[in-house]
Amino acid sequence: MRAVTTLSVVVLASAGIGHSVMAGLDADIARVDPFKDMKNRPAAGHGMNVLLVGTDGRDKITERERRKYRLGGAPCHCTDTIMIVHISADRERATVVSLPRDSYAEVPAHLDGTTGRPHAAHPIKLNAAYAEGGPQLTVRTVEDMTHLKIDHYLEVDFITFMRTVDVLGGVRICTAQPLKDSYTGLNLSAGSHTLGGGQALQYVRSRHVDAASDLGRMKRQQRFLAALIERATSSGVLLNPIRFRDVTRAVLGSVRADTGFGTDELLDLGRAMRNFSPSSSEFTTVPVGQLGFAVKGIGSTLKWDRAGADRLFRSLRDDKPLATSSAHAPTPTPSPTPTPTHASEPRGPVPATVEVAPGQIRVQAENGTGTAGLARRMDAALAAAGFATNHLPVSAARHDVRRTVVSFDPRWDRSARSLAAALPGSELRAVPGLGPVLRVTVGADFTGAVRPVRVAAPATPPVESSVIRGDEKVC
Repeated sequence: MRAVTTLSVVVLASAGIGHSVMAGLDADIARVDPFKDMKNRPAAGHGMNVLLVGTDGRDKITERERRKYRLGGAPCHCTDTIMIVHISADRERATVVSLPRDSYAEVPAHLDGTTGRPHAAHPIKLNAAYAEGGPQLTVRTVEDMTHLKIDHYLEVDFITFMRTVDVLGGVRICTAQPLKDSYTGLNLSAGSHTLGGGQALQYVRSRHVDAASDLGRMKRQQRFLAALIERATSSGVLLNPIRFRDVTRAVLGSVRADTGFGTDELLDLGRAMRNFSPSSSEFTTVPVGQLGFAVKGIGSTLKWDRAGADRLFRSLRDDKPLATSSAHAPTPTPSPTPTPTHASEPRGPVPATVEVAPGQIRVQAENGTGTAGLARRMDAALAAAGFATNHLPVSAARHDVRRTVVSFDPRWDRSARSLAAALPGSELRAVPGLGPVLRVTVGADFTGAVRPVRVAAPATPPVESSVIRGDEKVC
C-alpha cells in the first residue's frame, strides 16, 4: 500500500516548513497529466479529492531485498492499491476510501496510449485500467464509477513505501491474531510490532493470512495508514526541518504527480492542516454487494453495492464525515415544528420516490420545438426541483419533437429513471457513450411543470458501520 506514504507527506507539511527546506523538491517529482483532454467530468464538490495509487514497480529494489521480502516475479504494471483521499474544505479532516483492485469496472471509450488506436468501452477489473491506459484511464474510470471529480493524482511504488517507513524509524502496529503469509513471507505473532520498510511492505501486501483475502488486506492497509499518521505526527519529525526534508525526499523521489501538484500546493495544504491528527482521519472500503462475480475473459470480480457506494460518495461530495460519532460530525439541527394545515388548503403534488437524488443528476436541456424559450423554461424548472442543470439551454437539431425525450448513457440508467420520474410521459432513450450528463430534449408536450422527486430512505446499513477512525485501537 505504497499510497499511504504520500498522505504522510501532506501531514508532515503541517509543520509549516518553508521554501528554504523544500527548495528543489519540485525537481524530484516525476510529472504526468492524467486530466489531459478530459471532458464531461463530474461537477466539483466541496473539499479536495486525491486519487492515490500504488503500482507494483520494483526496478530500484535490490536483489537482497527481492529475496528477503519475496518481491520477485514480473510486475503486472497495474495498480496494486487504489484509494481516494478526501481532504475536507476546512483542512481538518481526511477520509480515505479503499477501492478493491478486483472491482468490476467499465472503462470508457479511449485511445490506446501506445498505438493510438481507439478502444470501445468494455468491462475490466479496476486495477487493469492502469495497464491499459495509464493514469488518465485510471482517473476517468474512477470518476465514472464514483461520480466524484478527482482534483489531484499521486502515484508511488514499492521503493517509495519502504524508504519512507525506514526514514520515519519504523511504524508500530498491533495485531490481535498471528499473521502468517507464505506468499509474502509475513510472520507476525499476536501483539505489538515496530515494522521497518520491508516488513511493512509485507504487512500491507499480504492477502493470504485469512479468508477475507483482498478485503482483509485493505483493512490492514487502513490501520497501517492510521499508525503511520500517528507516527508522523508524534515522532518530532514535524519540528525538525532536516528530518522533514529527508522524509519528503524519500517520498517525492519516487512519486509521480499531476502537473498541478507541487511543493507550493503541498505547503499550502500542510499549513491549513496544523490541527490534523489520527482522530480526525477515517477509513473505509467501498461497500461490496457481490463477491465472485464472474465475467467472461476477465475472471472473478467484486461488484459494488451501488446504493451503499452512492451514499458513501455523496458524503464525500457533500464534505460530510462518514462516522457520525466523530468529533467532527455536525450537531443535528432540530426539525422545525410543522405548521398546522387545514383540509381546505391546497397541497402540492406528492413527490415521486426515486433511486438517485436530483442534486447528483447533471442535465443539459435542449429545445426540440419551434417555440422559443422552452429549453430555458425546462432548465429553470428542473433546477428548482433540485437537479444539477448547467444553465446553458441550447437548440436541438430537430424542431418537431412532440414528446419530451431523456437521453442517457446506459451506465447512468438509474439517474435517467430518476429524471424521467420528474417528467411524467417523457421517453427514455439510451445513447451509449453520452457520458454522465443527461440530455433532455423538450417536446411540444412540456407544460412547464416538473414533478418533485425524493430519494427513498436507505434500506441497507449506513456507511458509518464500516468506518475505522484513525485513533481506534485493535489490541
